Amino acid sequence: MRDKIIAYAKRKYKTEPEYLWAKTPDAFILRNPKNKKWYALVMKVKKSMFIPDTEGFTDIINIRCKPITRECLLSEGRCFPAYHMNKKNWISIMLDNNIDFKILCNIIDESYDIVNR
Repeated sequence: MRDKIIAYAKRKYKTEPEYLWAKTPDAFILRNPKNKKWYALVMKVKKSMFIPDTEGFTDIINIRCKPITRECLLSEGRCFPAYHMNKKNWISIMLDNNIDFKILCNIIDESYDIVNR
């Protein structure tokens, strides 16, 4: 899923992933090229951060969204309050193929639009 997200961001927004942290070399951000604001963060975290009593790791995307989108996704169980980000404006989505990529692209688009203002 990481590769699909990177390809989508490159194609639609001319955005390259930025790998900022030596301690987490596989984590990357996507940033609006004009104003440098982040619109997504992809990283690997322990599954137990979201689902108690689970083992292993999962890739997640932290992404901005409108409050109505956030509430809908939270109520459907498609996302979680953001890991390591402002929980009012950001959500976390596990990238374990439980979310349709087209839906994810719509949320990425919304996030990009929010930071593009």
